[in-house]
Amino acid sequence: MKKKLFKVLAKLNKILLPSFTKQRLDLSKASKIQMLIFGWKVYVTKNALD
Repeated sequence: MKKKLFKVLAKLNKILLPSFTKQRLDLSKASKIQMLIFGWKVYVTKNALD
């Protein structure tokens, strides 16, 4: 059940949130909001794959 929820969240993230790798964002120069979004996407992806 938990894994299905994270898979749905991962799909929503892909649709709604920006892709920083496509923008070639340097994480050392990212704003706090960009780091928050990046961290959220990593968290959801990690849990969707487990």
